[in-house]
Amino acid sequence: MGKFNRLGNELYTGHKSIDFVGKRAFWYAVSGAIVLVALLVVVLRGLNFGVEFTGGVQYQLNGLESSQVTQGTADDLREAVADTGIENAADPQVNTSGGAGMLIVVEELTEEESARVIEAIRSVVDVTDEQISPSEIGASWGQEVAQRAITGVVVFLVLVMLFIGFYFREWKMSIAALAALVHDIVITIGVYSLSGFPVTPAAVTGLLAILGFSLYDTVVVFDKVRENTAAMKQTRQTYAQAANLAVNQTLVRSINTGIVALIPIGAILYVSAVQLGASSLKDLALSQFVGMAAGVFSSVWVAPRILVHLKSNESEVVLAERRAKARAKAMADPYASVPVFTEAAPGSDVGVDYGDLEIGDEDEDPDHDDQGTPVSRGPARGSGAAAAYGKGRIAPQAKGPVRDSGAAGRQQPSRQPRSRRGKS
Repeated sequence: MGKFNRLGNELYTGHKSIDFVGKRAFWYAVSGAIVLVALLVVVLRGLNFGVEFTGGVQYQLNGLESSQVTQGTADDLREAVADTGIENAADPQVNTSGGAGMLIVVEELTEEESARVIEAIRSVVDVTDEQISPSEIGASWGQEVAQRAITGVVVFLVLVMLFIGFYFREWKMSIAALAALVHDIVITIGVYSLSGFPVTPAAVTGLLAILGFSLYDTVVVFDKVRENTAAMKQTRQTYAQAANLAVNQTLVRSINTGIVALIPIGAILYVSAVQLGASSLKDLALSQFVGMAAGVFSSVWVAPRILVHLKSNESEVVLAERRAKARAKAMADPYASVPVFTEAAPGSDVGVDYGDLEIGDEDEDPDHDDQGTPVSRGPARGSGAAAAYGKGRIAPQAKGPVRDSGAAGRQQPSRQPRSRRGKS
């Protein structure tokens, strides 16, 4: 635990960093592949809608002894009805109803299939015809629930965009948060389709609940992004660097929140699916478990990356990127900006034009022209201004008489008394 805390502190201070917004193409491909697989599962397998949406038959058992109204009896009834071999009764829902009743729900059945189900019930509990009350469940109620659920999701998403837009004053954050929510919904529906669990009103309720959890985590990350990017010029960071630091700073909080939320939901999922077999609980737990896990992933990997991508074309962000590249280049080669002097130093042969004289030609004299007149080449190397060459400075041209100076090691202008100045 101590190492984890130290890691969180190093991530928060920036001493260690995980690149969450880099490698844009690679992580877009990974997220896109996950969403595509989830969509393919939904298309190929479809969703197993419960009797609340498709209609079915409900058997109400009344007048049972309290010793019979137990979870063991419910499990025996579920197995007996499933063993009838009837396709629409292969996954019955069996629950207790008060202290003296049981409730069995299956899909739509014919009269013959209904009679076989009643015989299976009687093989487990001793009930009379008066104690069994079969009734049909219409699909109209389930359709109404589905329509209201869709309406609730649409209203929720609109309110989410308005809230983030007003809170952050940034419509691009709203788009990124909405994309993360869609990502979580698609993955949850895909896993639900793959599991074969029936879609019930409890599952729809769980789906609405995960939207709030995913939004909460994304808003926390975006709030830190806004704080870090408020003064990019002072921190000398690019928008991507500041956003990535924000994700690192909130990473430990996101992981801790996700673990705390997933542990109880996972426990409910295990107990309801493995031990109790209660569909209403396992449907709710599965949608919440998958949705919360996907919400943690999207708030860290998806939403910040989409936000940085949307902001990459803004002028302030582009200028910050250019400044960062210039600083990186200067740090890589600190001498790249030092000016290069191409003029010849006094007393050197650099830049001296010797005409047609070729190196190694001993017949020509570079100190005389063709008529034998001496050519002035400046002071000889090692005296005067040339002596200063290579010592860190170059002496200017003398404006008056000069003479050798033992202290300076080169020629220095001679100073005449005031009475002799201007006199020859």
